[in-house]
Amino acid sequence: MPKLRYNNIDNVSVDKTFKEFRQWREERRRKVKDLSFVVPSVPPMLSYLGENRLDTTITWIGHSTFFIQYEGMNIITDPIWAGRLGLEKRLVPPGMAIGDVPPVDLILISHSHYDHMHVGSIRKLYGAETTVVVPAGLKRKMLRKGFRNCVEMQWWESLDVGGIKLSFVPTQHWTRRTPFDTNTSHWGGFIMEPAKPERHPDAGGKGGEGGHKLPPNLYFAGDSGYFPGFKEIGRRFKVHVTMMPIGAYEPEWFMTSQHVNPKEAVQAFLDVGAETMIPMHYGTFRLADDTAREALDRMEAARKEQGLGEERIRTLGNGETLIIHPEAR
Repeated sequence: MPKLRYNNIDNVSVDKTFKEFRQWREERRRKVKDLSFVVPSVPPMLSYLGENRLDTTITWIGHSTFFIQYEGMNIITDPIWAGRLGLEKRLVPPGMAIGDVPPVDLILISHSHYDHMHVGSIRKLYGAETTVVVPAGLKRKMLRKGFRNCVEMQWWESLDVGGIKLSFVPTQHWTRRTPFDTNTSHWGGFIMEPAKPERHPDAGGKGGEGGHKLPPNLYFAGDSGYFPGFKEIGRRFKVHVTMMPIGAYEPEWFMTSQHVNPKEAVQAFLDVGAETMIPMHYGTFRLADDTAREALDRMEAARKEQGLGEERIRTLGNGETLIIHPEAR
């Protein structure tokens, strides 16, 4: 029986020919890049994170890996603590040692590319009480790897996990781990909302209006090219904080269908209607020809062009934690 193959919205293809790939490699050899800038590291707040059960926190580990505390649950997105990714050495150590991560309740996998789903990291994080959530088509592989507590989700599907309403939303991307499994599982991002607003008796009106005691709704955008789905996500959900990729976009003629550039990332942030953007997917591995400095500078230029206040984009160092107290909203 032929394997089910997944597609993008409007069937947008990200396929590249061998000739195009060879052209990119030839271009890369001719480029001279300043690689001196390294994303700064910040000592993680281990004691606080180990004890916290109330505040919403977002700690950047590097690349697309965050340690998130939300509604009393400890969550990891797209875990990769590996020191190498193929031939590419990690440019900066993980923001928190994997052995220092508090017990994990939930692991969210946006898609199966190796820089977003590192099985060795998952094994070290996975415990008896851990749930792994993956896109449609990927559960069978995870079960074979021994991760028995695994749930897979379709685009726009929602489920309650602990105190969280988790929704899986589209991205424009692709996936492959072997020469034989291209697009046999899907790809996407995740929305996190409180599943039980009644747990917050001071929240006031609908959606926390009035009392402002509900935690913010979070959007982890995974990996994506720029596409109309961002506006659709903004229509369907109220988003407060979004974790948005800004790197691996050069050369744009090659990468544009699968990775937003920094200007597109800022536009996607506006499309979903979020209040705060946290950039990710840059400065950890050299997956394309852009540098961390270039990505940050272009993001800052886009912020100014859009007339956004500096506080709207929170750039974290490796290991740095954004704390959102309930009373702050």
